[in-house]
Amino acid sequence: MNLRDAVVLITGANRGIGFAFAEAAMKRGARKVYAAARSPSTVTLKGVVAVQLDVTLAEEVAAAAQLCSDVTLVVNNAGIAHMGSLLGSKATEYAQRHFDTNVLGMLRVMQCFAPTLAANGGGAFLNVLSAASWINSGAMNAYAVSKAAAWSLTNGLRNELRAQNTQVLGLHMGFVDTDMTKGLDIPKVSPQSIVDKALDALEAGASEVLADERARQIHRGLTAEPPVYL
Repeated sequence: MNLRDAVVLITGANRGIGFAFAEAAMKRGARKVYAAARSPSTVTLKGVVAVQLDVTLAEEVAAAAQLCSDVTLVVNNAGIAHMGSLLGSKATEYAQRHFDTNVLGMLRVMQCFAPTLAANGGGAFLNVLSAASWINSGAMNAYAVSKAAAWSLTNGLRNELRAQNTQVLGLHMGFVDTDMTKGLDIPKVSPQSIVDKALDALEAGASEVLADERARQIHRGLTAEPPVYL
């Protein structure tokens, strides 16, 4: 898919990777960029159209799909991450929050915007996943579980959407220098580097992109003996 003259909707576009996607889409010649956020007032990037969208609310997703009927690319970026053990007192609560945003939120958006993309020639979904889709190191357990589910969701919907000529790209990366990882003392890559690789892969027609060395290293380790996730 070519970004030039595309109409792009990005969820969670007010900061971090979402903000970087909005900037990059405009630089690559997108005709219009919808920057969606729970609070549109937090969208500060000039030149975009701020849209009210909490992906956990079905009515807001449906309203966004009706408003943004000219979209040809949807970037499913909105997500949350909490620290905590799966055996902790709030483990179930945290898991529900993660699934409602990171998995069901993505599903709601894809269900509502799939007909829009079909009507506009097929288009594409770009789903922001993680190397945590494949490995759960114990730092953000519920997040990793939700990203594994989101990866499976992405793979399943890619197969379903192929018939309407909609590209579905899964984006995997390690730790990115955003507010979400601010408290983690670990090597991080820039949001811009991740977004550039993701959009290059999208324009090349790819179905999956490993956007940094950590993601590539973990992916290689899936078939190691023992595998990296054990």
